[in-house]
Amino acid sequence: MTLASPAMPTEASAIRVMVVDDSAVVRGMISRQLGADPALTVVATAANGELALAELDRRPVDVVVLDIEMPVMDGMAALARMRERHPTVKVVMASTFTRRNAEISLKALRMGAGDYVAKPETGLGAAEAFQQELLAKVKALGRARASTPRAPAVSPTAAPATVVAAPPKTRPHTGKFVRPAVIAIGASTGGPPALLKVFEAIRGSVEQPILLTQHMPAAFTGPFAEQLARAGDRPCAEAVDGEPVLPGRCYVAPGGWHMTVESPGVGVPPIIRLNQEAPENFCRPAVDPMLRSIARVYGSAVVTLILTGMGADGARGVDSIARAGGRIAAQDEATSVVWGMPGAVAATGLAETLLPLDEVGPWLVRISEQRA
Repeated sequence: MTLASPAMPTEASAIRVMVVDDSAVVRGMISRQLGADPALTVVATAANGELALAELDRRPVDVVVLDIEMPVMDGMAALARMRERHPTVKVVMASTFTRRNAEISLKALRMGAGDYVAKPETGLGAAEAFQQELLAKVKALGRARASTPRAPAVSPTAAPATVVAAPPKTRPHTGKFVRPAVIAIGASTGGPPALLKVFEAIRGSVEQPILLTQHMPAAFTGPFAEQLARAGDRPCAEAVDGEPVLPGRCYVAPGGWHMTVESPGVGVPPIIRLNQEAPENFCRPAVDPMLRSIARVYGSAVVTLILTGMGADGARGVDSIARAGGRIAAQDEATSVVWGMPGAVAATGLAETLLPLDEVGPWLVRISEQRA
């Protein structure tokens, strides 16, 4: 167990981070990367979960970057103890991208971890991408609920951030009510456990197809779709280019691919289209291109839901939904792990309601049955 020695933060409000990994090389690399940012200070490092718990008992920590595979006490066992003994500490799981580690990371999210990152295996580009992703996620979790995000003014060279804005507004749906033909959902940080809860709540209801973009890498979207299928008792899988959008099914945007829809003609179901065009909002898959295409194809017969997540993905796309006459809702701040995406949508003033997570599923059921 060692203490890192990064430069002292310039503000007393710096986010306090602990790095837990059995590799001294990885601990050092992550500590240097995080410690170089003035918004963060690495207050401790540890070689296994047992030592990490001892550090948490000894000093205040805001965010823990936690390896999965370690001797003595692995990351999953440590996470369970952290949730019991230090429930306010945010945890980012770190693992290599294999299907097994993806499934373990998804389990960690259900246990209360805030997010996950993939350790770089080869190449400078991979290491730089890892650094950017880790910094963004540690900051987002460390600042969760500390400020209110605004509608996006995204720079192509700046990482997504949580920013301060005016209090959110909602507006009643004033257009002619049209029975929904599709449900579109976007989510990021905190999304997997929130989505599992929503799918459990709509189990046996909601016959409309669901199109879902959750910010996830390629190794994660397949196992996550399988979890959603079990939770909601409905067919759910990674979307396939060219397949029809059919009632009762859920289509998950595959990691690394934008998912859109197009209409092949009158009387024929819309079809899925996948592409690897440039990331939007630093993401691929991204919510905005999905929403733009859904608005073009389905018009006013769309219900859009934006759940917890960092950044502002979805805030531009809901404008297309609103112009088409569709309905929009977002998760509220109190139940969001990070109120970036739903907060940015709320700040547009286009959402008709901001919902606690427990009310999202019942709201979708009411809307789908034309009772709202």
